[in-house]
Amino acid sequence: MSNARGSENTLQKAVITMRDLTKVYRSATLEYPALRGIDLTVNEGEFVSIMGPSGSGKTTLMNIIGLLDNLTGGYYELQGIDSSDLSDAGSAALRNRTIGFIFQSFNLLPQMNLIDNVALPMLYAGVPAKERRDRAREALQHVGLEKWSQHRPTEISGGQQQRVAVARAMVMRPSILLADEPTGNLDSLAAEAVLKLFHELHAIGVTVIIITHDISVAHRADRLIELFDGRISNDSVLTGPDGRKAALS
Repeated sequence: MSNARGSENTLQKAVITMRDLTKVYRSATLEYPALRGIDLTVNEGEFVSIMGPSGSGKTTLMNIIGLLDNLTGGYYELQGIDSSDLSDAGSAALRNRTIGFIFQSFNLLPQMNLIDNVALPMLYAGVPAKERRDRAREALQHVGLEKWSQHRPTEISGGQQQRVAVARAMVMRPSILLADEPTGNLDSLAAEAVLKLFHELHAIGVTVIIITHDISVAHRADRLIELFDGRISNDSVLTGPDGRKAALS
């Protein structure tokens, strides 16, 4: 999984740009503003955590970043492309080649073995069968699970399932890894193994964004964004697990 970091100038290239972004959910009788004017830039190669209390807008922001939901107002640009210019098919194509998703519930198919689970995104993308197998095997090797390739998800632990989910997310070689509560269902040892994988991917140039409610997980990133009532309440550069270096806003 080559994804070279490149020069310092490359790291300053914005991969996510949001300006005055809003999202309002409406029904016949109710109107709920989930995001209330988000201004956010994430540069290529950053490791960012996003956290906040329930109802703060974390999931909504993740869905918009991942082109899984549409904004109501404002502006969102992904990899230099204005999301408002995209059709549904265009959004799906950009999402599939740009973002690898990891979810708390793993979302592995229980009837398929691990190598087929990892290969599935490439099947949808039309990658030839031999290349799918080779790349899926390489991805499983990267997360230390190649010898389990013929096993089904129900035959391995939760921590191993999440590592398979990491392999599946990265098999299309996306530039952005978007993880929603990736350690929420894991014990501390399994969570540490998954976070170690994230740091390894970040080290080779992948932009990593973690949505979490766990402050210890959030502080493993280089930058912490906190949401409250649909707004960014804090945006800080982190020095490590015990402190912050400087506020960005």
